[in-house]
Amino acid sequence: MSLKLKEIQAPIEHEMKEFEVKFRQSMKSKVLLLDKIMNYIVKRKGKQMRPMFVFLSAGTVGAITEPAYRGAALIELLHTATLVHDDVVDNANIRRGFFSINALWKNKIAVLVGDYLLARGLLLSVNHEDYDLLKIVSEAVREMSEGELLQMEKARNLDITEEVYYDIIRQKTASLIAACCAVGAASAGADQLTVSKMRAFGEKVGMAFQIKDDLFDYGSGEIGKPVGIDIREKKMTLPLIFALQTASWFEKRRIVYMVKNQSEQQKIVNEVIDFVKKSGGIEYAKGAMNRYYNEALDILDGFEPSDYRDSLHQLVKYTIEREK
Repeated sequence: MSLKLKEIQAPIEHEMKEFEVKFRQSMKSKVLLLDKIMNYIVKRKGKQMRPMFVFLSAGTVGAITEPAYRGAALIELLHTATLVHDDVVDNANIRRGFFSINALWKNKIAVLVGDYLLARGLLLSVNHEDYDLLKIVSEAVREMSEGELLQMEKARNLDITEEVYYDIIRQKTASLIAACCAVGAASAGADQLTVSKMRAFGEKVGMAFQIKDDLFDYGSGEIGKPVGIDIREKKMTLPLIFALQTASWFEKRRIVYMVKNQSEQQKIVNEVIDFVKKSGGIEYAKGAMNRYYNEALDILDGFEPSDYRDSLHQLVKYTIEREK
């Protein structure tokens, strides 16, 4: 974990350590193979930003109590399930530099592992009667699935408008960060208006986060993923959408043809990246990202000042300043 994230985590350092123990317990199984896979999943976890959003949101509006731990575990269980299933759908062998579950144990086992994680999450909530938290997270998982399918549907014709792009990223990415913040607030016993405000805050952060992610495809900064992956996968993101909107009819047709039929060639990918940069697509996307970032901070500033709120502020800043 980067030094920056460690500093942001300071007010919830104890909670994050305790969460790791509780999360591992929530994944335990008597089936040896399953337990081995669960161990593997826990070992390769990422930056733990989702639990951080849950705990910091809970601390900002009230106190961090047992339901916050369960809410954070529920989000991690359901999100991990969707990632395991995603890797099967995408036929992906690597995730975050590690082999995916399907690469090591084949598709059939990966699908069942995803189902197991979903069931563990649902039972964790039902057994403790955390129905409000379960409702928030289940709605986010539904939205994530819809967002993925909407993106697949649109990728066929490459006819994504800016409005559709925002719909896709709102569902695919922002809905989960919104759920983290709403779960944090709900776990602290906040009223419905406060939970809605926290959800809106999380959604704005998620929008800014995804636009930042899409900018990485154009090589802005030292990045964790190879340049041009979205173009190769025919994913229409904001820099390209804007560039096509401002291009002449002939130029637009030429670029769309290249993305549709020749995007496996690095030379073509570089040409598309060049076209986007010259059209001002990068600056336009950065402007949209900063707009969502500022809207998120406006909402956050409406809460009482505290160390938790300060850390949330820093976490939002981190999401748009990160280099990978």
